[in-house]
Amino acid sequence: MAGRWAWAHVALAALEDNVRILREVVAPASVWAVVKADAYGHGAVACARAAVRAGAAGLCVALVQEGVELRAAGIEVPILLLSEQPPSQAPAIVSARLTPTVCSVGHVEALRRAGAADLAVHLKVDTGMRRVGCTPADAVAVADAIAASAPALRLEGVWTHLAVADDPADPYTAQQLERFDSVLGDLAAAGHRPTHVHAANSAGALAHPAARRDLVRVGIAMYGISPGHGVDHLTLGLRPVMSLKACVSFVKRVDTGDRISYGLRHTFAAPTTVATLPIGYADGVPRRLAAAGGEVLVGGRRCPIVGVVTMDQLMVDVGEMQVAVGDEAVLLGAQGDERVTAQEWGDLLGTIGYEVVCGISARVERRHLGPGAR
Repeated sequence: MAGRWAWAHVALAALEDNVRILREVVAPASVWAVVKADAYGHGAVACARAAVRAGAAGLCVALVQEGVELRAAGIEVPILLLSEQPPSQAPAIVSARLTPTVCSVGHVEALRRAGAADLAVHLKVDTGMRRVGCTPADAVAVADAIAASAPALRLEGVWTHLAVADDPADPYTAQQLERFDSVLGDLAAAGHRPTHVHAANSAGALAHPAARRDLVRVGIAMYGISPGHGVDHLTLGLRPVMSLKACVSFVKRVDTGDRISYGLRHTFAAPTTVATLPIGYADGVPRRLAAAGGEVLVGGRRCPIVGVVTMDQLMVDVGEMQVAVGDEAVLLGAQGDERVTAQEWGDLLGTIGYEVVCGISARVERRHLGPGAR
């Protein structure tokens, strides 16, 4: 419901600028924008449209329903499914004209039986991530099965995924690319020459020119969040797309020795003012953020969260500032000269910026700002 005193601003202009910057970095490779998980919590349809406006040649999703949602919104660019899906969903893949990832002969058969006609597929090879993908030794056999299914299917792409691209000093990325090139050689010798070859995620696109190939799959960097501290220096021109905000809902004075929130784990050392914000762990603000040192921007200043974050509310020590109900506070984003980032939360909590933005729940209204927002 619109009007709640907690919301997320999603700056589509920043996302478009990020896509343009990344396109320049990886040229002549094209950019395919990863909008899985509701565009990492930013809103899939609006972000997909913005990415395409900025020149993304394709999109990537994790689930069939994510691709179907984009098609229903009128988005016509190629949409790559990043892993094999249950055989029961093969008819939906065919109907929505999604581009499936194939790792097995069984999935080839499922798509053929679903009535595919000249359906582009991408073969994924596991070169060392050890998550999904056919083995290098099996790649030719799966490609042969795709060719044998013609005209139902055609091998448009071959790809792999990099495990440690965010650490440019780790030699494992080069080893993965060597294995990938060996597979491509085997495929070519067997007569398979895909149009698209791709290996680079955001970190690979930024830090490993050899990984860029025909296209790059850009996810977290498109949203202005670094893929990892090892590549922070390569993301300086990118702007965070999401800001998380709330209005002060209650203000109170507390005395020395007063304690606050569940478990009364925080004791005030001096009289101070506490502002309550109507946002909590059900909205994606981790319960342990206060104990980890989390801060909120109020009046352009950093103010500590005090006490345990509760399901729907949290409390902030604003000191002697004059704060009133309705004043805006920023949990993620900028206010005045200060900024709190998803990476900062990630560092405090022992996780990554990806998890932070993906964790902002559907209870929080996304307000898309900029060209094409609706």
